[in-house]
Amino acid sequence: MIRSSLSTFADKITIPARRRSGPLTFTPNRIKVEVLAGLTVALALVPEAVAFAFVAGVEPLVGLYAAFIVGLITACIGGRPGMISGATGALAVVMVSLVSQHGVEYLFATVVLMGLMQVGAGVFKLGKFIRLVPHPVMLGFVNGLAIVIFLAQMTQFQTAPAPAGEHHGPFNMLYGTWMSGITLWLMLGLVALTMALIWATPKVTKIIPAPLAGIGIVSILVIALNIPVPNVGDLSTIKGGLPPLHIPQVPLTLETLEIIFPYALVLAAIGLIESLLTLNLVGEIKEERGGASQECLAQGVANTVTGFFGGMGGCAMIGQSMINMKSGARTRLSGIAAALFLLAFILFGSSVIEQIPLAALVGVMFMVVIGTFAWQSLTIMRRIPVMDALVIIIVTLVTVWHDLAVAVVVGVIISALTYAWNNARRIDADIEETEGQRVYKIIGPLFFGSVEGFSELFNPSEDPDLVIVDFDKSRVVDQSALQAIENLAGKYEAAGKTLRLRHLTRDCHALLNKAGQLMIDSDDDPEYQVATNYDVKTGVFGGGH
Repeated sequence: MIRSSLSTFADKITIPARRRSGPLTFTPNRIKVEVLAGLTVALALVPEAVAFAFVAGVEPLVGLYAAFIVGLITACIGGRPGMISGATGALAVVMVSLVSQHGVEYLFATVVLMGLMQVGAGVFKLGKFIRLVPHPVMLGFVNGLAIVIFLAQMTQFQTAPAPAGEHHGPFNMLYGTWMSGITLWLMLGLVALTMALIWATPKVTKIIPAPLAGIGIVSILVIALNIPVPNVGDLSTIKGGLPPLHIPQVPLTLETLEIIFPYALVLAAIGLIESLLTLNLVGEIKEERGGASQECLAQGVANTVTGFFGGMGGCAMIGQSMINMKSGARTRLSGIAAALFLLAFILFGSSVIEQIPLAALVGVMFMVVIGTFAWQSLTIMRRIPVMDALVIIIVTLVTVWHDLAVAVVVGVIISALTYAWNNARRIDADIEETEGQRVYKIIGPLFFGSVEGFSELFNPSEDPDLVIVDFDKSRVVDQSALQAIENLAGKYEAAGKTLRLRHLTRDCHALLNKAGQLMIDSDDDPEYQVATNYDVKTGVFGGGH
């Protein structure tokens, strides 16, 4: 009952996909929507950037500068208009070890190298490999990230965090000092009020984004009544100047490269995975495709520049992107506006922004959590294959307990092994007897997982002198398949019989011919029903040893 209610509630607050009706035009109303959405995002970015800077062990302005620079550059040249990027917790937890051991200058150098790696991924179009992420992994990703976002808000209900180094894992915040008494009840009440306002505002008016209305009304209420609850200023001051050009002060030696390279590689991978998965989620909302390589380039350029301006680096933020989408934004203008508003807060508006109650921002993020979590994944568990359900659960848990990159890799590996196992059991053959020869018409791909089943289809001792293996409905995929074909030909050769191959597709023909297993080189194409029988050359792979 509770699960059904949450699913229904999530359906009401999640963003509907925009129907394709031609490109958006910048009418005054569209500009207003984009700018107000950017303002909403900027307000929510401030406490997150500050908090993630604390996690990484650097000054708050290092996180704020990263949110501004990464957000601005990716908004201008990113692969999906409407996405929001900035300093993220997924990267911060990797950075903390580097900063504590070597200092912040090594972090800046690492961010530059990280950006160059991401630029390389964009140039070589590695972003297309995000297609290999199955849908169950995507569901586990959004569920895990929703839980991580929820857990991150728990620190706002504490008067002191857990002592550094004593506890690890996603539930580290449970060991901090919690609020109590009237302060806690006021925080909870204001969070609930913010969530109620976000839910109700669209039913009353669509002039301003619902999250902005919730933040504004609750902030006015708290300031006017002088309600004693924590505000942004209690975290840290956000006042500062323009980000200065800063060349990382590290020795240009091989030793430095040995220190920063592993961190840069992990950060680049996590940043791209989170960015590309967010790209896909925003693409589903906007009914758009493509842009993966462009997003890699944008993230790389943004992080390279950030490293030279004293920022901690960043990537796409699913929570902020969902706030932007829910606020009605669909173009690059919202992301640009968010970055510029953030800079304005740093330069001119710190005194105002620091008065915003944290409860209002927590309420916004709780609504993001409800809208982000794939509640339908709970209802379909019994209707989908067991392994797919297991993948959803595993990816969710690994995302929460470890990090996103590991979770996605684990999910893809499990899905790939499941696919290989299922296909390994599907190989079969239709057998036909014609004029003293036997034809095995193979059904299913021949690869490392199916070679054993393939070998069991044949009986060299009882087959006639000529045996033809027809690959019209099959494919020769890898070296294990080549070895299986050679081993089979060797058995028939030892029995004084002949094995030939028929109906090789062009890719199979090229693979076998390159391996040197074909006695002749002819153009056999099943699409045109050209049936060439190929003799098999044995001894190419030396019996597999």
